Amino acid sequence: MKILHLSDIHMGGGFVHGKIDPETGLNTRFQDFVKSLSRSIDRALSEPVDLVLFGGDAFPDATPAPYIQQAFAAQFYRLVDANIPTVLLVGNHDQHAQGQGGASLSIYRSLGVPGTIVGDSIDTHTIDTQSGQIQIITLPWINRSTLLTREIAENLSILEVNQLLLDKLQPRLEGEIRKLNPDLPTIVLAHLMADNAKLGAEKLLAVGRGFTIPLSFLTRSCFDYVALGHVHRHQNLNKTNDPAVVYPGSIERVDFSEEKEDKGYILVTIEPTAQPASKNFETTWEFCPLPVRTFRTIKIDVSQSEQPQIDILESIAKVDIADVVVRLIYQLSPDRVELINMPAIHEALSAAHHYTIQAELISQLSRPRLPELGCSVGDPMTALSTYLDNRPDLQDIATAMIAAANELLSGDNLGTVASGGVLLDLESSTDPIEVYPPNLDPRKSAAKSKNADGQLTLL
Repeated sequence: MKILHLSDIHMGGGFVHGKIDPETGLNTRFQDFVKSLSRSIDRALSEPVDLVLFGGDAFPDATPAPYIQQAFAAQFYRLVDANIPTVLLVGNHDQHAQGQGGASLSIYRSLGVPGTIVGDSIDTHTIDTQSGQIQIITLPWINRSTLLTREIAENLSILEVNQLLLDKLQPRLEGEIRKLNPDLPTIVLAHLMADNAKLGAEKLLAVGRGFTIPLSFLTRSCFDYVALGHVHRHQNLNKTNDPAVVYPGSIERVDFSEEKEDKGYILVTIEPTAQPASKNFETTWEFCPLPVRTFRTIKIDVSQSEQPQIDILESIAKVDIADVVVRLIYQLSPDRVELINMPAIHEALSAAHHYTIQAELISQLSRPRLPELGCSVGDPMTALSTYLDNRPDLQDIATAMIAAANELLSGDNLGTVASGGVLLDLESSTDPIEVYPPNLDPRKSAAKSKNADGQLTLL
């Protein structure tokens, strides 16, 4: 059985690094994302594969423009035409910003798209493929925000809230595991942050949100492969490959934090073992890179140079920038500003697909700011994370510092945090009730009545 596993398409994102195509009127970065998705679907059709698993985050948010939705649907409908079943998992970016808003991918279930399963709840799906049946456990993004508004979370720290969610998640997974047919291969499809994952752009896109799940939740002998989404850097978290726990990464570069990362998808093969012992199936997988657009940073310190203009132009000339997204960062002392000829620099960068210029004035009296922070960062968690990345001497306490900062930032706002997501019912596993964010809840005045305990969504 062959399976194609891809994730984090983010179609409609990254427009800032593109330009308008005069022939189509579309942003060129949008076209890049469509090409990468199309190449992935091409591979699924050419193999052909028996199943496609999408690990979540189809768009940058839950309300993409119609032409973006159409481009996404057109590619996946090619799988419908080829009778290749597909599972679309709901990620954090697919969920609506409001508690009752649903998810962007839910429309595919409402329309009854043949062979398409939307994974917006913790559930086990038995799927018929050309090569037989397979079991898929779906674990969409679990959001802790709504829990923070509940009385059960009152006076709890963020770490304690995380532990509470884990305490509820574990028996739910155990319940799904007990329903598995041991004679069928099993895959877990999950959108989550594993506790030992190395981060990519999602660190800046959603830092401070969600919570991490221990790898031990996923490395179960009954699983033949664990297909993850959310982290944009490709990696296998379980080196024993029993089972492989794999992030394919995003299919395109979102920003310069992913400048040096390969982008692509995973091709998985599951076969019955020749001599069944502890496991009935053997899994192999390979990362298939995509030819995505290059991002390149040109950084030069000309603060002490007597000819900064020449040095900058020479640095640009040394790099092939044709059709590349370029970021030029040069450090300059205030007394040399008048030596810079900006029109000449713009001309030197004109061959790039898109470019940005970031000048940093170096004071003689203080250290320069971190270039990664730019000049308009408003998120303190982003600033702290970037600062810690540039302080190797603080790595031993970096995790604790981020956790403490999260707790400080969240501590005074427990009554105002609410967004969409999968949340485990803390009182019951049989009585799901809709969740309303505080600012939209028509029952706000009765929030502490006897009905308040039933407001969590069970998925």
